[in-house]
Amino acid sequence: MKKMGFTAVVFMLSALLVSGCGGNAVQAYYDPEEGIESAVSKQFVVLIALESNPSTGYSWEAEYDTEMLELVEETFESDEYANVHIVGAGGTELFQFKALSKGQTDITFKYKRSWETEVLETRVFTVEIK
Repeated sequence: MKKMGFTAVVFMLSALLVSGCGGNAVQAYYDPEEGIESAVSKQFVVLIALESNPSTGYSWEAEYDTEMLELVEETFESDEYANVHIVGAGGTELFQFKALSKGQTDITFKYKRSWETEVLETRVFTVEIK
């Protein structure tokens, strides 16, 4: 049931991203193994394909080269369980970036509490900017 809820959230977010951009669809990426290709000045979204639960203090932190990428927006989408008022329900974090200059760079996401040094999980996405 949990997987079905996550799939519904991914589908809904993907539809909103594509429909809300009026012809300039913003590509969403879910898997670090999938390479990201972008053009300079184009925006793209990295959708972390793991549950996030800020109510526990844990969230994804992005580390990236600010000469090559600009973080345009970071948002959190509650999953279906949060809509029925379950305290502590998780969701999905979305990070939207804009490519600034040509080359290859990595975005490293760390799932951790901001006040602690321990990292529970790390995901690295490679971006090729043309």
